[in-house]
Amino acid sequence: MPAPTTPPVKPTDRLHRRARWAVLAVFAVAVGVTQMLWLNFAPLLSMVQRRYGVSELVASGLVLVFPLVYVLLSVPAGAVIDAKGYRFGIGLGAVLTAAFAGLRIWDTRFAVLMVAQVGLAVAQPFVVNGIAKLVADWFDESEGATANGLGTGGMFLGMAIGMAATPELEAAVGLRWTMVAFFLVAVAAAAAFILVARENPTSASGAAQPTAASEASAFGLLLKDRQLLLCFAAAFLGLGTFNGLTTWLEQILAPQGIEATTAGLVGGVLIVGGIAGAVVIPLLSDKAQRRRPFLIACSVVSAGCTWLLCRATGVSALMTYGALLGFFFMPAFALLLDVSAKFAGVKHAGAATSLLMLCGNAGAVVVIVAVPLLKDALGGYAVPVALMSGAMLVAAVAGLVMREPGAAPVAAGALAQAAAVP
Repeated sequence: MPAPTTPPVKPTDRLHRRARWAVLAVFAVAVGVTQMLWLNFAPLLSMVQRRYGVSELVASGLVLVFPLVYVLLSVPAGAVIDAKGYRFGIGLGAVLTAAFAGLRIWDTRFAVLMVAQVGLAVAQPFVVNGIAKLVADWFDESEGATANGLGTGGMFLGMAIGMAATPELEAAVGLRWTMVAFFLVAVAAAAAFILVARENPTSASGAAQPTAASEASAFGLLLKDRQLLLCFAAAFLGLGTFNGLTTWLEQILAPQGIEATTAGLVGGVLIVGGIAGAVVIPLLSDKAQRRRPFLIACSVVSAGCTWLLCRATGVSALMTYGALLGFFFMPAFALLLDVSAKFAGVKHAGAATSLLMLCGNAGAVVVIVAVPLLKDALGGYAVPVALMSGAMLVAAVAGLVMREPGAAPVAAGALAQAAAVP
């Protein structure tokens, strides 16, 4: 009797596997560029104040404008992605990113930089909000957290470059040539995505889907699902804390004798730790087929690391706490993306991601504005840092209350029924 043999892998299967990783890779590059351009000015706020003669709050507008615009455009961007497909939405955002990155080369006036940052902020939700739908289109459910982790890893790498490399590059070649360098990177990323990215030809989930339910009713039904509301609350607290911390890290550490270049390196280490965590923790989550325990653990550890990082004075301690914070903080974002997509269903993953990001950026606006106001009122950063740590503990409570996502999400079922009504 002949020995059993393993069925040969079909060439089409190999091509499919290669294609999905290529699509995920060019997305990771494109989304990383949006984050890099967002955080270019975070470690340069003191320089911006001196160079353009603006106040601390006005200078922070170069960073704050991103979450503000995201709150306004997240839902429309999600509607475009669900209606026209993620390739169109992400491609549009990548092209706009390259165009407005070019505008920043004219750095002689603060107003021009602000206009360029507004344009980049408009482009960002079209790129970022496409991740959950892209992953749902190309990857099996058992690989969802891992694929989201790798995709968001590109975001974190872009953040690391934006925070760690920008002050060094600006010190070496000046602001204008720094902007030229980032413009060329943005053009390359947009071209790569347009040339490589496509929707899965074996699946209809990434393409536009006709439906009798309006986009407004789809968003409304998602907002009625209790599990999704818990995801949105966790995003408000978690992403709000992260954005507030990365925006004001230089100023929080300055009273402890930490220079801007060191603060930028700490921010870079934080995000490099996040890249490692975004690979390791979602992979473990996929193997365990559980999300809640990992979300809860990440939130609790992040609360402690936030406090320790902002109170540390030695460079080695700063680097250690920054790396640990990134490793446990950032994977929670990938897990939330996967969980919200499962609760909403594949057809409406773009809408769910949009609402998740809307809430996260609304939290960012609150935290970014509140930190300097509380610092001025209370004479220091101790209370704002304690509140940010507390917000992460509340996010852990949301994870405790949330149920483990299953195969029949409530929101997806309600939307399917709505779509079936003539």
